[in-house]
Amino acid sequence: MRAFEYTTAASAAEAVLAVTPGTRFLAGGTNLYDLMKLGVEAPEAVVDVTRVPELARTDTSGPDELVFGSGARMADVAEDPVLLRDYPALAQSLALAASQQLRTMATVGGNLLQRTRCAYFRSTAHPCDKREPGTGCPVRGGLDRGFAVLGLGETCVAVYPGDWAVALLAFDAVIDVLGPSGTRTVPLGDLHRLPGSTPHLEHTLAQDELITAIRVPTTRAGRASTYLKIRDRESYAFALTSAAAALAFDGDAVTEARIAVGGVATKPWRSREAEALLVGGPLTQETARAAGEAIFAEAVPGRHNGFKIELGVRTVADALFHAARTGESR
Repeated sequence: MRAFEYTTAASAAEAVLAVTPGTRFLAGGTNLYDLMKLGVEAPEAVVDVTRVPELARTDTSGPDELVFGSGARMADVAEDPVLLRDYPALAQSLALAASQQLRTMATVGGNLLQRTRCAYFRSTAHPCDKREPGTGCPVRGGLDRGFAVLGLGETCVAVYPGDWAVALLAFDAVIDVLGPSGTRTVPLGDLHRLPGSTPHLEHTLAQDELITAIRVPTTRAGRASTYLKIRDRESYAFALTSAAAALAFDGDAVTEARIAVGGVATKPWRSREAEALLVGGPLTQETARAAGEAIFAEAVPGRHNGFKIELGVRTVADALFHAARTGESR
């Protein structure tokens, strides 16, 4: 690990003002420190925001929105009684994201910006356009089993690794961001970038902008929701496919549907077209599968990851029925 300057901030404003070229914010550190030890990240300075009280404040009692301070710990938010009762998909996406030890350290704001788990990105022995633009990508024509089938870039097919952002996307979350010019609000769907020809640019935040809060509009669809994660092993593995699903009903008819998928795309992925297919009629095996097929209609398989398309369709369909059953039990 290379030497770096370390600063502790007492407020969000102080943290932003402390940023100089080559600076990274430090929250839980579960991703940043890992990449620094591997030599993938080498910041010249680190601004520690773990002691900023305003970033840890969470309020799920309001009638219009749920508010999560970016510095709130994943483990704490996953156990929030309101989420467990009224938004199980959000709680589950956090509980399934990592081990208890990591979730006790990791923050909900930092988790949104975690970087890919692509082995080529994480190994400086291999070229990687995401790590060093213009050096190439060994995945093309190579071992691509865990890589994306949606949102592919010209030079990168690395999967976005997170769970929390996928569930938040299904619930129309927005983030509040503080920078030198003040505060702005960014829809979560606009936070992550498709790789295109610039895979090293992963999100739309400036270097000196800090996520301060995540806000989720309240919805009755939250009670009939779930986060389903399919992986190679049952615990503490990244998703091969995942789906956040939420539904609202009037009798047997679906009046609202929300679906986002993970483990299959280069960014958190939501399909309004798939959601529209469900509204106005009952949830059936046929409509659930049609929604899944709509999401993956433009998927592009590689040499070894084509199985993700059918698995993803089934994951979506299963998640929809899990969500419906969850709503019936509440």
